[in-house]
Amino acid sequence: MSRTFELREHTADVAVEARAESLGGVFAAVADGMAVAMCDEIPDADAERFDVTARASTRKRLLFDYLDALIYERDVRGVLPVEHEASVTREGSEWVLAASAAGIPLDEVAARDLKAVTFSEMRVEETADGWEAYVVFDV
Repeated sequence: MSRTFELREHTADVAVEARAESLGGVFAAVADGMAVAMCDEIPDADAERFDVTARASTRKRLLFDYLDALIYERDVRGVLPVEHEASVTREGSEWVLAASAAGIPLDEVAARDLKAVTFSEMRVEETADGWEAYVVFDV
């Protein structure tokens, strides 16, 4: 199973439901969905890659921190984060994320504002086929 995502309507917000074989894959799939929620057509571009790292005590908190960091990078760098790659491992009592994304300059795309990731209804679950996640974003 490759990683996939679907955008879901959620009152005045938008949600991403994602699936992948690995935990890192489902994190990247949610991030891919977040990018599409901000921009319908993502152009092919030579975009500079940047790294994102995070540590947290739960998978849910790690996913929140990862997506929040991508929104921060969007705002600070002025880029739309795309082409996500993520790896999640367990180190003792902590979950650790090592990820990267390509940043397409916002002046090259017609992007909508996505204000924040929320904990509302967030889930990260292991299934018989891999991993599933559901995340609501404040628009």
